Amino acid sequence: MSIFTVGEVLPSKTYIINRASLVTYANASGDQNPIHQNEEFAQSVGLENVIAHGMYTMGLVGQYVSSMAGSSSKVKEFSARFTKPVVVPSGVDVELVVNATVVELTDEVARLEITAICNEIKVLGMAKAVILL
Repeated sequence: MSIFTVGEVLPSKTYIINRASLVTYANASGDQNPIHQNEEFAQSVGLENVIAHGMYTMGLVGQYVSSMAGSSSKVKEFSARFTKPVVVPSGVDVELVVNATVVELTDEVARLEITAICNEIKVLGMAKAVILL
């Protein structure tokens, strides 16, 4: 028997993103693209400000999915499309709020639709996961 029910909205989780976390991620990933650290450069290429790495955002959402599944080993599928960047102004902690809705259950899996919002803007589209029960 599943611990989930179809239509259930799972508890949300808020992740804090700031310039320091972007530097940490850039160093860990090797992605030193200046749009993620240099405000002047980011604006010179048409961005509002420095933006978070897309894969950093996905990684945080992946952490959420793993926690809802009970373990990363129970995440069978996870995908999303980037719809809007996570803008990270200097000196500001930005909140990425993630939650999911159970849209389908079988004896083996739960299918989730995921929402990721930053500053009231949906930053991922078609975000979904399948977790093993």
